[in-house]
Amino acid sequence: MGQPETAPRSATGEMPHAGVFEPWNDPAESPLIRFRNVTKRFGEFTAIDDLTLDIYEREFFALLGPSGCGKTTMMRMLAGFEAPTEGVIELSGQDIAPIPPNKRAVNMMFQSYALFPHLSVWENIAFGLRRDRMPKRDLEARVEEMLRLTRLDQFARRKPHQISGGQRQRVALARSLAKAPKLLLLDEPLGALDKKLRQDTQFELMDIQEKTGTTFVIVTHDQEEAMTVASRVAVMDNGRIIQADTPARIYESPSSVYVADFIGDVNIIQGRATPDGDEAYRVDWAQGQTPLTASSATRFEPGQACHLAIRPEKVTISSDRPADAANAVQGKVHDIAYLGNLSTYHVELPGGVIIKAQTANTRRLSRRSYTWEDTVWLSWTATAGVLLAG
Repeated sequence: MGQPETAPRSATGEMPHAGVFEPWNDPAESPLIRFRNVTKRFGEFTAIDDLTLDIYEREFFALLGPSGCGKTTMMRMLAGFEAPTEGVIELSGQDIAPIPPNKRAVNMMFQSYALFPHLSVWENIAFGLRRDRMPKRDLEARVEEMLRLTRLDQFARRKPHQISGGQRQRVALARSLAKAPKLLLLDEPLGALDKKLRQDTQFELMDIQEKTGTTFVIVTHDQEEAMTVASRVAVMDNGRIIQADTPARIYESPSSVYVADFIGDVNIIQGRATPDGDEAYRVDWAQGQTPLTASSATRFEPGQACHLAIRPEKVTISSDRPADAANAVQGKVHDIAYLGNLSTYHVELPGGVIIKAQTANTRRLSRRSYTWEDTVWLSWTATAGVLLAG
C-alpha cells in the first residue's frame, strides 16, 4: 500500500518497473525516515539495539513483534517523546532529535483514540487546526474534506459516545490527518475493535492511506493485521529488526527460524543438511525416517545443522502413498482443527513428531475425508519448504 492507484503493489521483492511501488528497491529513491545505528537505553535495559532502517515516502510500514520487543519505543522516538541514546533519526534528511514533538511534521494516533468527549466529531477534527490558528474558511474546508475522506459526514454533530467504536476510530484518524503530516504513527489503532470490525477497518485504513499519500507507520502485535495493511513489515525481537521485507517475502522466504515461527502457522523440522546436487540438499532428521529432499540457494556445509520450515498449506494429505513425491511420510491423524474454510490435520509420525497439513474446504461435505486415528500420507515438493541455518 501507500501508492497512488496507478501504482499497484508488488510484493515479489524484484527490481521495480513502471507502475510498481517498491522504492526500497530503487537506488535513486531517498528514504523519508532513516534510523542510523540507533540505540535506546533505559538505565541498564537496552530497548533498541544499534538499529538501522529506511522507510520511504507513501509507505504503509508495519512494526511487528511481541510485547517488549522495542516497536513502541521506535514509534515514541519518531514522535519525539523519547530521544535516542546513540545514533541519528532523520526525517526528510533532517536530524529530528532537537525538534520538539509539536514542531515535527509527524502526528500520532493512539489506541485509546483520546477524543474529547464534550466536543462533537466536527470539533474534534478541527481541534488541532484551531490551535494552529488556521483561517476559518480553510479550517472549515479541511474538516469537511476529512469528514468525506473518512465517511463521517452524517455524524459530524454527534459526540463520541453517540457513535460506534469503528466510527470513533475514524474520527481519531481524521483528526490525525487534518494537519497533513508527512508521517502518521498508529499505535495499535485497531486493538479496541472486535475481530470482524477490525478486519473491515484494515481495508478502510489502506484506502485512506492510499488516497492521502501520507506515510503510515503502524505498531501492532497482530500478524494478520500487519500482513494485510503493510507495504513492508519489520519483524522485531529484543530491540532488533530480524527481517524487514514485503509481506509475501516475510511469509514465503523468512530469513530465520524466529521469523518463520512468528508469522503464520509452520512446521519446523530439525535436521542436518548435506549437499545433493545444484542447490539441492538431503536432510537427515528423525531417527528411522527416510531423509528429506530440500532446495536452497543458501550454501550449507555437509552435516550442517538446519531447520526445514514448511507451511501446512504446502503439505498434501492422502490415504495412499503419492507417486513420485519428493518427500512422503506416513503417520496417524492425532488432531483436527476445523476452521470453516480450512481444516488443519495434526499428523503424528512414528517417534512422536507432529506435522500439520492444511486443506481448503471448497465444498460442503457430509463427513470429513480423514478422521482421528486414520493412517495417512503427507507429502510435499523439494521447493515447498525453506531451509534455514540451525
